[in-house]
Order: sequence, then C-alpha cells, then structure tokens
Amino acid sequence: MVFLIVLGPLLLALSVWIALDSPGGVLFTQIRVGQFGKNFRLFKFRTMRPHSEAAGQLTVGATDSRITRCGRLLRKYKLDELPQLINILTGDMSVVGPRPEVPKYVALYNAEQRRVLDVRPGLTDFASLEYFRENELLARSDDPEGTYIREVMPAKLDLNIRYITQQGMLTDLRIIWRTVQAIFRA
Repeated sequence: MVFLIVLGPLLLALSVWIALDSPGGVLFTQIRVGQFGKNFRLFKFRTMRPHSEAAGQLTVGATDSRITRCGRLLRKYKLDELPQLINILTGDMSVVGPRPEVPKYVALYNAEQRRVLDVRPGLTDFASLEYFRENELLARSDDPEGTYIREVMPAKLDLNIRYITQQGMLTDLRIIWRTVQAIFRA
C-alpha cells in the first residue's frame, strides 16, 4: 500500500501519458496462472495498440509495430509492470517469485516444471534478470513462438525451480537489488 501511495504521482503521470499517446484504456489485463494453478487477472500499463493480442501473445522487440511510442519506453524501463503492485496487494503475486505465465504456455509444462505453481508468482525473479531483453532475443528468431516454447520457456523454468530451492529473504533481497540495477542500466 505504501508503494502505491509513494508512486501515486508517477502512476498518474504515466496514466495520462498513455491516454494521450494512443487510443484505448490505460491498463492492460490478462489472465495468468498463479499459485496452485489458480487463474488471476494480471495488471500492466497498456503498451500496445488496442486488440494487438489477437496477433499473438509474444512481442518481438522494439520493432514490433503493435507497441505504442510511450510503450517502448515503458517496456524498456519495466514501468509497464508497476500496476502489478495491485496484484501484490490482492495476494495474487509477491514481489519476488516465478513470473506468472498465460494458461496457453502453462499447459505445456511437464510435471517438474509445474513445481513453479507451488509458490506465489512474483514481479521479478532470476529468469526476469537473465532474460531482461527477452523481446530482443525473440526478434532475432524466424519463429519467435517456437523459440520461446523450445528454448526460452524451459530455461526460465529451470531458473524458477532454482529460485524455489534457494528461496529466502537474502535471495529475495539480492534479486530485488539486481532488478533495480538492471532497470537503471537500461
């Protein structure tokens, strides 16, 4: 709650900028799979033109024509993720934990990978740090979704399972610190 109050002016300014930049709502919501396989509505600032998800759920870097002008900057500095503080307040997410995935990709998890559903998903994790520029990686692929399913998703899930085995306050603080550093390096 404190973060929402402190960040209130920034959230308001970003909301106005998004509204002025392109038509459509300020927030984007999407069904994600959370702890114990429970679906929840994830909140983000809208960074794409309305109805863009119909062209595919993965984005492929800064050249993706669906991304708005302000959306490019919001994504670069991960500011589009700030509304997930609401998800943290409602208990659907925590600050650190495996990033929640859409049901389409969770359906592809094997039994070992499904272990990530045993913990509350988070805003940041080892995989978020390792794949900070995931969209750019996918942009270099001739088959972005295939690359995501065959290479990126399994690697991220391995990192998530590593997090589960090492989870603790010091690990979480280290991940938060590295996330802040990555955002400022962007």
